[in-house]
Amino acid sequence: MTDMKRPVSDFSGGWKIRLNLAKALMCPSDVLLLDEPTNHLDLDAVMWLENWLRQYPGTLLLISHDRDFLDGICSHIVHLYQKQLVLYKGNYSDYERQRAEHLAQQQANYEKQQEKRFHLQQYVDRFRFKADKAKQAQSRLKMLEKMEIIGPAHIDSQFEFTIPVAEKTSQLLVNLSQADLGYISASGVKTVQLGNTNFALRDGQRIGLLGPNGAGKSTLIKSIVGEISILAGDRILGENLKIGYFSQHQLSALDLEASPLLHIQRLTPKVLESDIRRYLGGFGFTGDDALRAVKGFSGGEKARLALSLISWTKPNLLVLDEPTNHLDIEMRQALTEALQEFPGSILLVSHDRHLLNSTVDEFYLVADNKIQAFDGDLPTYHAWLQARQADAAQLERNELAGDKIDRVDRKEERRKAAEMREKLRPLRKQIEKYEKAIQTAQEHLDRIAAAMADSSLYETEQRSKLQSLLSDEAKWKKAQAESEEAWFEAQEELEQAEAQLV
Repeated sequence: MTDMKRPVSDFSGGWKIRLNLAKALMCPSDVLLLDEPTNHLDLDAVMWLENWLRQYPGTLLLISHDRDFLDGICSHIVHLYQKQLVLYKGNYSDYERQRAEHLAQQQANYEKQQEKRFHLQQYVDRFRFKADKAKQAQSRLKMLEKMEIIGPAHIDSQFEFTIPVAEKTSQLLVNLSQADLGYISASGVKTVQLGNTNFALRDGQRIGLLGPNGAGKSTLIKSIVGEISILAGDRILGENLKIGYFSQHQLSALDLEASPLLHIQRLTPKVLESDIRRYLGGFGFTGDDALRAVKGFSGGEKARLALSLISWTKPNLLVLDEPTNHLDIEMRQALTEALQEFPGSILLVSHDRHLLNSTVDEFYLVADNKIQAFDGDLPTYHAWLQARQADAAQLERNELAGDKIDRVDRKEERRKAAEMREKLRPLRKQIEKYEKAIQTAQEHLDRIAAAMADSSLYETEQRSKLQSLLSDEAKWKKAQAESEEAWFEAQEELEQAEAQLV
């Protein structure tokens, strides 16, 4: 309530944009024009705005680079391409399918897409049933399933890059132990946002952070990268940790008088200019754009440059705080694909649901002064958020009315959530059991293959040993096939159960 009485001049630029959006939504209108309304909004606000716009009775004309946001609202898409406007009926995914049908007819584009599919399929086939790579393989499998639809629609994008990883890494990259995270004011007063925090990041983990605005997601990230000091406890870093950190603060840290080329040259003076130009071309800085001063750049160009500088350093941990702000759809798609291919670890905060769904394997929830693993997906989080907001709204109504209605029974709420998780636990245990069985079978097959590579095994006196190995190979192949089939069935059953619970 105190914010309602503060002068507008006290607010940051992001909050002023939110205020302008609120004014537009409150004004009675027949036509509503919105230009990038989700910029500077967190995930919770984006979800609220999407629900509000679905109920708007007038005509909505919207510019947005958030594909899931467009999917949830729009009934038509207008594509501006080569100075022409083309109208597509349906939401953004429908537009992609229709445009893909046209582009897929071009042989060169088709061949390029097939190369990408082959590369992803190789990774999935190789690592799908290895315990330490299963989640990464599943992420690429999701992307492979979607590529038939979304690949061709972005095949002519000017952005195409990969993010190389450090040559060395550590199994444990960052560990916060019994840490108090927060800030110290100029007067020396400590404000703890996350107390007694235990949180570890390991090699290969891909984590998305969820939580209400102001709960402490950015505080956690800044504490991990060392931008702010922890107030108590321990922060332990892996021996070979190399962080690539992106936040809106990185944009303001760019040298406005320097060019993209000069930014890279300062990092590695001995690299050939032609190699740097080729690299920057993947981020859209081609020709003279690589030599322009940053002071003339748009927000999107600055964000692309900051991402290129991070990628150039070859990190093994990417810490990304709202990396898609100011990026258009083509660059977001390129970033999504680059993160899919990145073999290191990722910690991501984003209001872009497509990016979260496509690049992370697990979620952690930051709320109520703590961080914990979140057993669910984005629809589950949306349901949790709506229930939380409904409780808060009811409590506020009760307090304003002077009503003495008891507060919502939190214990019962936690019991229901635990009951929901418990229903899915046996299926998850089954899947883990099948994955271990598949891995065990593969280990036996690998040992058998190594033994059969011995040329002496095929001599006459070794015949009985060879027969034994062949028998074992058949046995383990059968066991692996049976476990794989059981894994697929259990995975499908789990997905159906999760959909019913949501």
